[in-house]
Amino acid sequence: MSDKQDKQYLFEQMPIPRAVGNLAVPTVFSSLVMVLYNLADTFFVGLLNVPAETAGVTLAGPLLLAFNAINNLFGVGSSSMMSRALGRKDSDTVRKSSAAGFYWALLGGLLFSLIYTLFQSQFLVLLGADATTKETTAEYLMWTVSFGAAPSILNVVLAYLVRAEGASLHASLGTMSGCILNIILDPIFILPQGLHMGAAGAGLATFISNCVACLYFLILLYIKRKNTYICLKPRMALPEKPILFGICGVGIPAAVQNLLNVTGMTLLNNMTASYGADAVAAMGIAQKISMVPMQISFGLSQGIMPLISYNYASGNTARMKRGLLFTVKIALAFMFGMSFLFFFGSEGILMFFMKNQAVIDYGCRFLQGFCIAMPFFCMDFIAVGVFQACGMGAKSFVFAILRKIVLEIPALYLLNFAFPLYGLAYAQFASELILSIVAVCVLARFFKKERT
Repeated sequence: MSDKQDKQYLFEQMPIPRAVGNLAVPTVFSSLVMVLYNLADTFFVGLLNVPAETAGVTLAGPLLLAFNAINNLFGVGSSSMMSRALGRKDSDTVRKSSAAGFYWALLGGLLFSLIYTLFQSQFLVLLGADATTKETTAEYLMWTVSFGAAPSILNVVLAYLVRAEGASLHASLGTMSGCILNIILDPIFILPQGLHMGAAGAGLATFISNCVACLYFLILLYIKRKNTYICLKPRMALPEKPILFGICGVGIPAAVQNLLNVTGMTLLNNMTASYGADAVAAMGIAQKISMVPMQISFGLSQGIMPLISYNYASGNTARMKRGLLFTVKIALAFMFGMSFLFFFGSEGILMFFMKNQAVIDYGCRFLQGFCIAMPFFCMDFIAVGVFQACGMGAKSFVFAILRKIVLEIPALYLLNFAFPLYGLAYAQFASELILSIVAVCVLARFFKKERT
């Protein structure tokens, strides 16, 4: 059986548990490794026991998260377009969508680097850096943004393109190659026993690892060039109206969703910064710890997207629904278990990252607030993943507006006023509780409509 026949069997006939496992397990594993590499920056910088260094990495977070706006625009948009085209057996659209996603993402990354570098001082003020944290934040961002935006973005977009064809394992191996290298390089560049570069060393390690991951994908696509529909020929990336509309119809709402996430994180960091560097460091550590189960849930939702897209486009709604329900059961069981563990084990987890007692005390309260939102976040991720997979950009856009503009940002102000500082950690729970209920209702209505 050829590689293309294997992929067709996976999408159309393979038993649902095996199909979900083949697609989602490598994606979840790579998401977990990616979170661990993000935690590695925090862990090794935290070993310096200098809150200003950890705060610098934390304050840079929203700008790095903004990369996902470009990732989502061209990665999610192109991969959804590709999987739906595969379901229709339209190989020409697959090739054009992949080329467009790659070259437009490259251009977006280069523009991002240029804009940040030209307006660095304004960005640092916007991120909440002050006299204590400005230098460390700028040093970290020099490597991760000024030099590193393009490879960081291309690394993720290439993984989306490869995963869209069903090659989830290769997509994960590419992502993990960079993540594992980053974890290896972090102590060498950050700690006194190595180059003692602090936050700047964490940024340099991230830059090098993303370049290596991009190289992996480019070599993979060259080797598999006769057995893949993915095309990186520049002439195939020339804008065509159906391709442009198809990518942007899903990609723009996904990008807007991310930009709203950046806005929310920037606001949260600025509000926390008024309480001092210890609070900022604690908030950053708690956020990254809570991202471990959340990224696993995100990996599940992204992993099954090709299965959802393919079967939706081919009209096999029953198989699409079985795959979704199977994923929901696994995801919810896992997220409830992790919430319980994080809530009651918060102090021990925080002590692993920093020995500063003030940071630990703040961080325990923050982590407990974040972890009770996890199961509800899970349903939101999965619902938005379904909308993106089926080309329903408008629905994912509405969810993004609901999450941040209508629910979470107002909750930040209200809860910070009612419960100064600690209320900030519960804004996510307040918004996700409501949004998860909406997600279940919208999905139920969607499947009911598909049956008629």
